[in-house]
Amino acid sequence: MQLIIEAIGFGIATGAVIALGAVGFSVQFGISNILNITYGSLMTLAAYVGLLLINHGVNAWLALVLGAVVVGVVSVVYHRALLAPLVRRGTRAIAMVIVTVSAGIILQYVIVSIAGPESHSYGEQSGSTLHLIGFTLSAGQVAIIVLTASLMLGLHLLLTRTTLGKAMRATSSNRTLARSCGISTDRVSDIAWLISGSLCGAAGVALAITTVSFDFSLGSLFLIPMIAAAVLGGIGQPYGAMLGGLIVGVSSEVAAAVSNPNYKDVVAFMILIIMLLVRPRGLFGAAWSTRRLMEG
Repeated sequence: MQLIIEAIGFGIATGAVIALGAVGFSVQFGISNILNITYGSLMTLAAYVGLLLINHGVNAWLALVLGAVVVGVVSVVYHRALLAPLVRRGTRAIAMVIVTVSAGIILQYVIVSIAGPESHSYGEQSGSTLHLIGFTLSAGQVAIIVLTASLMLGLHLLLTRTTLGKAMRATSSNRTLARSCGISTDRVSDIAWLISGSLCGAAGVALAITTVSFDFSLGSLFLIPMIAAAVLGGIGQPYGAMLGGLIVGVSSEVAAAVSNPNYKDVVAFMILIIMLLVRPRGLFGAAWSTRRLMEG
């Protein structure tokens, strides 16, 4: 029983990182309707930016903030320079997916050419071990959970309490109608890609902090759990992605505790497939989204 409790604790910590990435992925998709597979490689980029900063004496948590900012800016430039022009030309959705896959592979091997294919590590960043209500977590894991909760609360307040948030929700719901109401949808898209890219960057550095070692495949391997979390919550639904991240994280760690740890990633695939078969719109589907927009 204690093993299960500890696995749940690790699952919450893992789920916090997944939620960070999945929420950013959902915000991005909700605004642009683009399935951006490059997202995983951008997480890897953030991890290597963090590594560069830490090797130059920067604190890991400051490196997380700076990595988030760098990837946020890269995300906006990537959307403006490559994806937006293709959308304006009427490029089909499947072609856009192929473009993002290709861009992700290119970015991945640019990183390899600069940093090399070998594994890297941030060193000991986890801090002391804490025992909380039966859970055994490192100080670093607790910090990431608190950070994730704070960012999710901030995003919630942004979406529900600010003019920008209302403009983002309107653009996500109906871009043409939002534009006709005087909303600068291009500017809103830039801000949304900046926010989602920053969450992606934060998730990449947070993942590297909690990982013993990593290489250029870090983000690509983590992309499936993030997509599973986003689909579970309802693709394009930030609130659903938060819950989905926790469910995927806890389920994976509990499965690893009661079976072969090598198979824990299979849980994300199973959740993704089952959700697509049973409830393709996710736990928070279109009806819930409409209700939230009306309430806001």
